Amino acid sequence: MQITTLLGSAKKKGNTATVLGWVEEELQSLGHDVERIYLNNKSIRGCLGCAKCRENPDEIGCVQNDDAVDVMEQMISSEVVLFASPIYFWGFSAQIKALIDRGYSLVTNYHKPGHTSLMEGKRIGLLVTGAGAYEENAEGMFTAFDWIVDFLLARKSGELYVGECSVPAELSEEVKNKALELARSLVG
Repeated sequence: MQITTLLGSAKKKGNTATVLGWVEEELQSLGHDVERIYLNNKSIRGCLGCAKCRENPDEIGCVQNDDAVDVMEQMISSEVVLFASPIYFWGFSAQIKALIDRGYSLVTNYHKPGHTSLMEGKRIGLLVTGAGAYEENAEGMFTAFDWIVDFLLARKSGELYVGECSVPAELSEEVKNKALELARSLVG
């Protein structure tokens, strides 16, 4: 399978990147092609809400000329997409949130007859790291992701929250095992 991972952390070697690396290594060991996109190096502007993308539902159609269109094209061409983000103020990091917002251009007729998506049927997953516990911290982010899955007509194939982490060196073997489980659920 062709798999795209989206690293939404500013840190190339932080907790999110470390856990994502374990997921990617496991996917590669299972014979899959994996490409990581480091969103912090991309120019992705916020959605303008202009709805020009609605004019042709068979393509992305966004009027902005930045890296978001290329990233979304790669998502469409992949069979699996894994969103990876640290939790910032109970939600996604700015780097990945801008891309999620631009995902508006992937869908037409949401909550109407003829709801279509360029991501329909794709397997997608979520990996989140944070310093706090899941409770009263990450629940809203995972609920929002469920809505994103529904919006994209995709199939949620796995999710993982790694909490109570401070530095990559302190991530436990248990966390690594959960990362490997996440990898297998994405392609299983």
